[in-house]
This record gives sequence, C-alpha cells and structure tokens, in this order.
Amino acid sequence: MGGPRQTISSASEEDPQYAMMDEKKRRRMLSNRESARRSRMKKQKLSEDLISEVSRLQNLNKEIKQTIDATTQGYQNFVSENNVLVAQKMELVDRLNSLNFILQNVQDVYGVPLDIPEIPDPLLKPWSLPCPLQLIPASSDMLQF
Repeated sequence: MGGPRQTISSASEEDPQYAMMDEKKRRRMLSNRESARRSRMKKQKLSEDLISEVSRLQNLNKEIKQTIDATTQGYQNFVSENNVLVAQKMELVDRLNSLNFILQNVQDVYGVPLDIPEIPDPLLKPWSLPCPLQLIPASSDMLQF
C-alpha cells in the first residue's frame, strides 16, 4: 500500500494538473472546515440564546406566580373582611329592628307620636342598588398586563 501512495504523490508533484487538483482539494477542505466551524459556533450561540430565553421565561413565570399568589391572598383578605362587615351589618340591623320595636311599643302604649324610620330590606328589592350608580372612568393603563 505504501507503494501506490508514493506513486500518486510523486505523480501529483510531477504533473501540474494533479498539483492543481490537490490545491483545489486542500482549499475545499479548508473551506469545509471553516464552514463547519461557523456552523458549530452558530449552533453554540443558538443553544446559549435558548438557555438564556428559558432562564428569562422561568423568572417571568416565577414573578407571575408571585403576583397571582399575592392577588389571591389579597382577594381572600377582602372576602374575609367583607364577611365580617356583612355579619356586623346584620347585627346592627337586628339591633335597629329591636329599637324600632321598642319605639313602636312606646308609641302604642303612651300615644306619643314618634318618627320611626323604616329599615329598607335589600333582599325584598334585589334590583335596587344601596348606593347611586356612579360611572368609573377607564383608561388604557388599567388594562396593561
């Protein structure tokens, strides 16, 4: 095997056509190597960019989850506070009803005309609002995500 190689090698050295082919082959190999190097670098850059994007999205996801948790906690706090206020309102309405009952009895027994306020029951008129309707101006800032 060593013999034919020498023959080819010596033939290429002697014949300018073979020398030209060897030069083209060498330039093609160098070009291919450079192309492969650029391709590897491009692939490496893409991989690094994707890893960076994954990290950024994970951080964003973590922030969104924290915002959701904080909002959920705030909502639960408002619901709890609202439940307390509704219970207090019911207790105050019961007290007022009791006081009105006493005033009605005093009026009936002593014949003294008293101005006894009527307590509206929102359950009897669910379509009426307890406070006047007010428009709330909206802006695009309210809808930013």
